[in-house]
Amino acid sequence: MRKRPGQNLLNGLPSEQPVGREGGRPPISHRKVLRVIWFVLATGCRWEDVPAEMGCSGRTAARRLRAWEALGVWARLHADLLGALKRAGRLDVDTVVVDGVTVRAFGGGEATGPSPVDRSRKGTKHTLMVDRRGVPLAIRAAGANASDHRQIIPLVLDYPKIGGEPGRPKELPDDLFADRGYDSEGTRDLLRWLGIEPHIAKRRTPHGSGLGKVRRVVERTISWLKGLRRMRVRYDRLLVVREAWATLAACVICYRLLHDELPAAG
Repeated sequence: MRKRPGQNLLNGLPSEQPVGREGGRPPISHRKVLRVIWFVLATGCRWEDVPAEMGCSGRTAARRLRAWEALGVWARLHADLLGALKRAGRLDVDTVVVDGVTVRAFGGGEATGPSPVDRSRKGTKHTLMVDRRGVPLAIRAAGANASDHRQIIPLVLDYPKIGGEPGRPKELPDDLFADRGYDSEGTRDLLRWLGIEPHIAKRRTPHGSGLGKVRRVVERTISWLKGLRRMRVRYDRLLVVREAWATLAACVICYRLLHDELPAAG
């Protein structure tokens, strides 16, 4: 069976702490912690529901998930996977597509807001930027009631500078596609100022522009994201934890695309 991306992280993690001279219980191994993190991401279970037989409590795994996010572990893994996709000719860094998905946030927390569907419930909006093949380049979290068009510029500034080939990494994409929910002349002006040509559908105009054919890839990436059940709902109140989950989910999708476990777009 093919190894999951978390199993390739061990060399990039902090050194495991040995048992001290005075003895005591040895710390839980990174491998066991990663197994629990992957289990929670895939199944969507709460930390407190992690089976005891996994050899690591949900509390311990949650603590290390936050610590490794602070150390940039997940971001480095994502960058490495994007570099591998680029070397394999499976990354189109010139064109990006943007769209979002809102998930319910149980218990509220940072970067939450009233859901547009049911304002009595709080939610978090994930805005994704993918390449023309659907590879996730960046994901940002905001309250469910945040304006869509206000997410584009911060997301574009998260555009990854991907190495892996000779020459200076590309700083920003050339073209950006988004649906009419992101319609804003101010956003278009800012994108052009950055050197990016916006292809954003306008409200109150007939359909049939052909932009939907390009945007379809991000809808498929969102379905892959929701296939990781922890990304369907939000239990964690801290934004740093949600950001860790989002980056780790992007890593899983990149890994699967790299190893032909997901269908790649043209």
